[in-house]
Amino acid sequence: MNLFVRNLSFGTSDERIKEVFSEYGEVTSAKMALDRETGRPRGFGFVEMPNREQAETAIRMLNGQMLDGRVIMVIESKPRPRRNERWGGARRGPRTTQW
Repeated sequence: MNLFVRNLSFGTSDERIKEVFSEYGEVTSAKMALDRETGRPRGFGFVEMPNREQAETAIRMLNGQMLDGRVIMVIESKPRPRRNERWGGARRGPRTTQW
């Protein structure tokens, strides 16, 4: 099960996230999202836990808790919609107006 973790401190490391979530079960990966241009943390990350029951326990126990001075939000990560779906359909070419 993939988890989305929001409001992470910019000083929080991947290892720290893994350490905290490992208290509730096996963690396959823990990654803080980084800005593509600057390489700086973006304040959110993703945790992958193979056991759904353990992941749900981690959500219940960690959502709304303090981590490195910030109150974090933990929810199940949903698949990102494909580009066309985000904008309500297929992309259209430039609009032309006839007067």
